[in-house]
Amino acid sequence: MDIEVIKNEGNFMEFRIIGEDHTLCNILRDELLQNQKVKVAAYRIDHPLLDRKRPMFIINTDGSVSPKDALLEAIKNIEKDIKGLKKNLL
Repeated sequence: MDIEVIKNEGNFMEFRIIGEDHTLCNILRDELLQNQKVKVAAYRIDHPLLDRKRPMFIINTDGSVSPKDALLEAIKNIEKDIKGLKKNLL
């Protein structure tokens, strides 16, 4: 998975997640919104015939944390949840 940063200024970040779809984007958005410092976390996916598997994602924070740091924290939390799930299943 690659990320293409479109805009990263202050408390706003816009980026594309190359090669992903709703599965990852929904999990990531939900985890970001658990952080009270994140004011907006949203994504959109263009029509599949126009731009397949390149969701556009935006993160807007309250300024006390950067969008990049909020994103990294969300990713760590998702990894932790997946490891816990794996441990419980095995």
